[in-house]
Amino acid sequence: MRALLIRHGQTRGNAAEEFIGSTDEPLSPEGIEAAEKAKKDTSLKKVFVSPMLRARQTASILFPNAEQIVIPDLREMDFGEFERRKVADMEKDPRYAAWSECAGMEGPPGGESRPDVAARAVPAFEKAVRDSTEDAVFVIHGAVIMVLMDVLAEPKKDFFEFWTPNLGGFSAECVFKDGLLLLENYDRFML
Repeated sequence: MRALLIRHGQTRGNAAEEFIGSTDEPLSPEGIEAAEKAKKDTSLKKVFVSPMLRARQTASILFPNAEQIVIPDLREMDFGEFERRKVADMEKDPRYAAWSECAGMEGPPGGESRPDVAARAVPAFEKAVRDSTEDAVFVIHGAVIMVLMDVLAEPKKDFFEFWTPNLGGFSAECVFKDGLLLLENYDRFML
């Protein structure tokens, strides 16, 4: 069985290069247009989605006939005090420098760390995969995809190599070894 991990379409905040995590932004007009231009799959029966509007909108456009199975724990990382801020505006902020230096292993002020996201997202993802009888499609978020790939992908890579643009993602073979889920033979794609 394979899993497709798709990052939602572009929002206004994505286009502005802001950290958009807990903000429940809709797709921008450009994000809607790009999703509509992507190849649609009208045969898919179900798609797993984050509860956030941008993921649900993207899934509705890409998979118009699929039932959406909302998985709350696949919501985007909460960026706390960095929410809606641009990297360029925080370059001199020592809190941002500390967060960047540890590659998110500690959370931003008031936000989630990579381990926090992994603690909720990995079990939720694994349950969805275990419950699936066919290939599983997920429309979720960039940081969540990075965390899932960082924790589950074999072979391992640097965390930042799993960064994914809007409407991009990974296709991976789901393999259980000693009861643990691994994502193997993975490929990057763009819709």
